[in-house]
Amino acid sequence: MTSHATRDGGFGIYVHWPFCAAKCPYCDFNSHVRHQPVDQLRYTAAFERELAHFAELTRGKTVESVFLGGGTPSLMDPKTVERILETIAKNWSIDANVEISMEANPSSVEAERFKGYRSAGVNRVSLGVQSLIDRDLKLLGRLHDAQTARAAIETARATFPRLSFDMIYARPGQTPEGWAEELNEAIALAADHLSLYQLTIEEGTPFHTLYHAGKLKMPDPDLGAVFYELTQDVTADAGMPAYEVSNHARPGAECRHNLVYWRYGDYVGVGPGAHGRLTVGVNRLATSIERHPETWLENVEQHGHGMIENMGLNEEEQGDEFLLMGLRLTEGIDLSRYESFSHRSVDQRRLNALLEHGMIEEIGENRVRATREGFFVLDAVVADLAA
Repeated sequence: MTSHATRDGGFGIYVHWPFCAAKCPYCDFNSHVRHQPVDQLRYTAAFERELAHFAELTRGKTVESVFLGGGTPSLMDPKTVERILETIAKNWSIDANVEISMEANPSSVEAERFKGYRSAGVNRVSLGVQSLIDRDLKLLGRLHDAQTARAAIETARATFPRLSFDMIYARPGQTPEGWAEELNEAIALAADHLSLYQLTIEEGTPFHTLYHAGKLKMPDPDLGAVFYELTQDVTADAGMPAYEVSNHARPGAECRHNLVYWRYGDYVGVGPGAHGRLTVGVNRLATSIERHPETWLENVEQHGHGMIENMGLNEEEQGDEFLLMGLRLTEGIDLSRYESFSHRSVDQRRLNALLEHGMIEEIGENRVRATREGFFVLDAVVADLAA
């Protein structure tokens, strides 16, 4: 059996708040709009119970990161956030440098609550800005305008030690020149971290329906590649290089919680639709939670958790997941960790072929990473290595 250190990618907790004020037409996340006020006290009590349930499975672990995601967690009352964080602290040891991130929308009402979240313990905020151009914000179905976004960024910078925000590029009608200008403004506004995503058409979304009805024109894939290259170059020149396919940071400002995922660490996922990966004894478990908020609530009240799946992963599945997550990172992967999960070595001939074709590169002893070319076809690279 390999040492714990070889297998350890850290430990975090993800809390999913499933509610939004409106559903964005490109979004396929588990988010729900409710026209009646949500009973936050009842939901808070359910989060407390589900966290306690998972604490029993993960005794002795130290929490390095907490991520409040959604949905729109900034629709939560600061008191709700405080109680959730207190419950985590009651059930686990907390690392002295714990990162507590929260997603927020830039609407002005929520910006006013930032101080409440900060005093509850949140020390990093991630804003869903998406664009700094009003016309495109409308197209993306966002409830804020560019001016509100800039004001929220300013408030967040004044309130939290760390700030990140999301932007979407390769939008309908967008030009690479226009994106370069917007991206440079985003870099000037950002403190130390940006998440930059290429707009994709996800099944089951209004954009999917419009696109297939010929009512939404997307940039062609070759232009998508131009946008991606441009994004890498502009951010690297500004001292915020990619450390993962879509995430950019000044050195040392990487999102620690997301690194737990990509380094294939352990994480508890609570709340409707959340997923987790846990090492319990010698087993690695994949957990998933009931997606529908009210059903989740009833299940937790009856059974103490809303888990609908708690599945042991075999060695091959663990190896595949480790490759899929780790090769997204510019730090790459340690092949001995792959062996510790999969109990097999990577096929040397396949490895050599990928090196030869410039899809991956060696970066030190027993360590490889995907090249920029490799990032474009990452699924194929992973499938090749895992074969």
